[in-house]
Amino acid sequence: MRKCWRISDCPQSSPCCRTSYSKVGAAGLWQFMRSTGRRYMRIDSAVDDRLDPFRSTEAAAQLLAYNYRVLGTWPLALTAYNHGTAGVRRAKETLGTDDIVRIVRSYNSRTFGFASRNFYVSFLAALEVDRNPEKYFGSLQRQSAVKFQEVQLPAYVSMPTLERALRIEPEKLRALNPALTHAVWDGRQRVPKAYRLRLPLDGTSWTRELLAQRLSPGEMFAGQSAPPRYRVQAGDTLVRVAARYGVSADTLARMNHLRVSARLRVGRTIDVPEAAAVTVASTAVPTPAAPAAPAPAAPAAPAPTAPAAPAPAPAAAARAPAPTPSAPAVVAAAAPHAPVFTISVGPASPGGAVSAEVAQRESAEDAAVAAAARTRTASAGAQPVSAAQAEAIGPALGPALDAEQNADPIDYSVAHDDSIRVTGDETLGHYADWLGVSTAHVREINHLRFGRRVLIGQHIRLDFRKVSHEAFEARRREYHRELQASFFAAHRIVGTELYVARHGDSLWTLTQRATQMPLWLVQQYNPDVDLADLRAGTQIVMPRVEEVGSGG
Repeated sequence: MRKCWRISDCPQSSPCCRTSYSKVGAAGLWQFMRSTGRRYMRIDSAVDDRLDPFRSTEAAAQLLAYNYRVLGTWPLALTAYNHGTAGVRRAKETLGTDDIVRIVRSYNSRTFGFASRNFYVSFLAALEVDRNPEKYFGSLQRQSAVKFQEVQLPAYVSMPTLERALRIEPEKLRALNPALTHAVWDGRQRVPKAYRLRLPLDGTSWTRELLAQRLSPGEMFAGQSAPPRYRVQAGDTLVRVAARYGVSADTLARMNHLRVSARLRVGRTIDVPEAAAVTVASTAVPTPAAPAAPAPAAPAAPAPTAPAAPAPAPAAAARAPAPTPSAPAVVAAAAPHAPVFTISVGPASPGGAVSAEVAQRESAEDAAVAAAARTRTASAGAQPVSAAQAEAIGPALGPALDAEQNADPIDYSVAHDDSIRVTGDETLGHYADWLGVSTAHVREINHLRFGRRVLIGQHIRLDFRKVSHEAFEARRREYHRELQASFFAAHRIVGTELYVARHGDSLWTLTQRATQMPLWLVQQYNPDVDLADLRAGTQIVMPRVEEVGSGG
């Protein structure tokens, strides 16, 4: 008999909320990729809001609402949750329709494989189960809703200090605060300032001021504790570095959000244990030319810490912020004897399901995962026709490998006539650098006078005699990926507002209305608006952002 059914019923200590990591790096109840999750949540060494069922649900609603705003229909918005906003937008433009049936049956793309093609119908199946749970699982005992209070921390405070000041058992705190990482619970990182710590309703009404009174000045810090770092050298592996610092490879992998089998890129820095760092400080950062000393004999490395994806059917699925308020909530994992659904839609696209779903990853771990997926699929042959077959050769119905659940709707590809459309925060100097030519040459072939700036949406022709289209596109995407990652490391989106352009408005005046509002973010929320030629009466969606850790 399954107790955990809806989000409101889900106990936060449940494994489905705390340890839900997919084989492609997605995490939590809503399977957010790190890059997309950081748009709406805090994800760093101390906090991973993807593991919090309440905060991640709010983020999922924001992402789905954003997808709906850009794509116009809920079936497309849900498909974009897996395939990425840009990918679904490209399918819509390619076929000239927003009909999900036509797109699923007729759209061919090397990345539009089984997971993306079946994501919406999988959601419909989960919705049906959610509306009629007794039909599929028999009698259910629903978990009571979790109740708690929140207190905003007045400073950076270690967890052992908080446990003493609050006089609350560690198990209760851990169950109520699943977003706090292992580094916080083992004392390597402090709970961040302004973090809203959840506490049980035990009769004490906690406030920020009351908590500050319970803490001494020496127990409150202005900043986060920085863990010791080690710079990876040639020949290093997690097992070798772990042996050098006297910890298990499993522990070191968990500290750095990696698999034990992950390859370490030379020059990368990783966290190492603080206590052991004192004894090996002289060898922690050897000279670049010195290879790492071979590690002493050690037991076989433990299995990767990230668990395998759950059984594919019936899968957990998210509910979009539906147009009608009566739609039911989320379906959780299946009972042991639940029926198995087989869902297949339309003719398959050519090739394997994920054989070409390859993208640059944020870490060597992700590259290894993608390589494994390619290996599995290469031997699989044709497109799978069931969820069970797809699970056997590739990832479950989580974010697609190539799309990475990317919320960026901008198309960074090169047109057949060697032209591109200018996007926010791009210059002619960027194009020249990515092409290996001079800026003057780019101006010359576009008949642009010196000093004249390019505008968002403007078509620019480029010279690809030195660089291929693929190499240019990769450099362009990497620039925007780094640009966005840097911004969302310090900011998050907390909502939107509608602005109606007035006479005299320009893109510059728009971005000045809100502090720290980059051009590319405004463009992402308005991909079909000509921001270079604003006219009075044009409606513009403006995202509202706040600094991470400001507590709202």
